[in-house]
Amino acid sequence: MISMNPQVEPNHYFNKSYDSKGRFISYWHQINEIIKLNPKTVLEVGVGNGFVSKYLKEKYLKERKVNILTLDIDKRLNPDVVGSVLNMPFSNESFDVVACYEVLEHIEYKDFNKALSEIFRVSRAYAILSLPDVNRVYRLNVQIPKIGEVKWLIPLPRLRKPAHNFDGEHYWEIGKAGYSLSKIINEIQKAGFKIEKTYRVFENPYHRFFILRKEK
Repeated sequence: MISMNPQVEPNHYFNKSYDSKGRFISYWHQINEIIKLNPKTVLEVGVGNGFVSKYLKEKYLKERKVNILTLDIDKRLNPDVVGSVLNMPFSNESFDVVACYEVLEHIEYKDFNKALSEIFRVSRAYAILSLPDVNRVYRLNVQIPKIGEVKWLIPLPRLRKPAHNFDGEHYWEIGKAGYSLSKIINEIQKAGFKIEKTYRVFENPYHRFFILRKEK
């Protein structure tokens, strides 16, 4: 979760307001989606505050002898490798899973396809993305006898998509004018990935996940 924009200061990822309850729930999904794929090698693109990679290294990957590397353009965040998602210093198919959480909106959209192509190149099997999605939803959470808790995200369409203005961090977001979900899906598929699943986090629907399998 690191900005590709050098204007973002590292302290942004360590202040008290950054790690909200919704973000911690998103961390759970970020970690869980990696664990479910049972990889031997993992690349996390974007260090952020280091929570995800540190948890995986200390609580999970060490026990299963899994190697995880982090890559970030900002050396001040102490990644394992300093580099850009647009030109990653790794050989083809170096990692079973490439995870890239809340990163790609920090680069200009014209470079989105190039970033996807690089992720595809260094991935051996899977990639996991999360991207901001501003499409409105109504959250419905009910308890059904003998079934348990059921959650729905009900779309609330807009007559006009809001325009996106660069805020110093995000160059674009899903659901803004010119950045429809279908357009993003098309770009992902053009890069060669099959989308096995996409979903939004119920407690934090601003984060949309994409579970991608590399088609060879």
